Amino acid sequence: MPRPASEVARPVASWPDGFARGGENRAALAALLSLPSLTPRRLLALAERTSTASLALAAVRGTGRAGGDDRDRARELDGEEVLAAAARGGARFVTVDDVEYPASLLDLFDPPAGVFVRGADLRSPAVTVAIVGARNASADGEEVTASLGAALARAGVRVVSGAARGIDARAHQGALDHGGVTVAVLGSGIDVAYPRQNAGLIERIARTGTVVSEYPPGTKALPFRFPARNRIVAGLARAVVIVEGAAGSGSMITADHALELGRDVFAVPGLVTSELAQVPLSLIREGATMIRGAEDLLDDLGLSAGVGGDRGVPRTGPGPDLPPDEAAVAAALSGSSTVDAVAARAGLTLPRTLAALGALEVRGLVRRRGGRYEAPVRLV
Repeated sequence: MPRPASEVARPVASWPDGFARGGENRAALAALLSLPSLTPRRLLALAERTSTASLALAAVRGTGRAGGDDRDRARELDGEEVLAAAARGGARFVTVDDVEYPASLLDLFDPPAGVFVRGADLRSPAVTVAIVGARNASADGEEVTASLGAALARAGVRVVSGAARGIDARAHQGALDHGGVTVAVLGSGIDVAYPRQNAGLIERIARTGTVVSEYPPGTKALPFRFPARNRIVAGLARAVVIVEGAAGSGSMITADHALELGRDVFAVPGLVTSELAQVPLSLIREGATMIRGAEDLLDDLGLSAGVGGDRGVPRTGPGPDLPPDEAAVAAALSGSSTVDAVAARAGLTLPRTLAALGALEVRGLVRRRGGRYEAPVRLV
């Protein structure tokens, strides 16, 4: 369910170069991130006026750019102590000026100026796919999610989710159980395991994958922090898969963030009478790509399901002596794919993709089945 580039929301501001560079600015930013009323968007606006984190902190302390309570708190905060607390918990501070900061997060309307990280490098050469869904998931939903996580792991794809109960936990476990890499984005401080029942899972992820949070050590898991967490899940991913979700749930929030960023959105359908199927079915009705399982997902992403070789790398296979659009579409076609998926991989508009698919169909290089396209023979 990709959006045309012209419709994708882009941030209207960006972090000043060098905003968090140097020890003084890093400590100042750690202090700023400890102020609840200073949201990333408000901090970004302040950064445009002050240019560095240390000057931004001075402005908050002096003129009250945050709320009154936070102004007083800012005057007492020691950013070095925040960084020391993170280090004691095995976390490091990755700022927008560090090489580890993922460039994909800058697509967000309000990218975090810094995040706390445990485990492996937050960046990854592999494709990253988010899997999210209901906390009170059904047994079928959890089974499908585990198979998706496992298949993505075997294909060398990094799985990202929110470490919540239900679908999130099964996505992480499916990847881990098959030797994959997974990222947990927390809606609490980097040292606060939430929900508590997933503390063991989060520790396991920290040992083999990555745990990330924009919240400093000791920050409690409060409801308003989870929608903010969801934007980071979407920002880290190339595509987002929704397995289950009731109307008004966080699953739809994550999908909305993904759409705003121009990410692909996939949904696993359920029974129309099931409350947990409301978000996936709504997304499918609005144009999200329906997937029946891991094979559909890997095909639509253009990824190999096998183990070894070039893991997490899209398959290619352009046809011989084809016009540019047709060659691009032929190279992007894998398995049974929707027009949206082919267009996204080929980097073409939908009209140009449809025209190229039609021409390839006439040549006998593509066939159409139930609204999806596939190559009857390998294009070499």
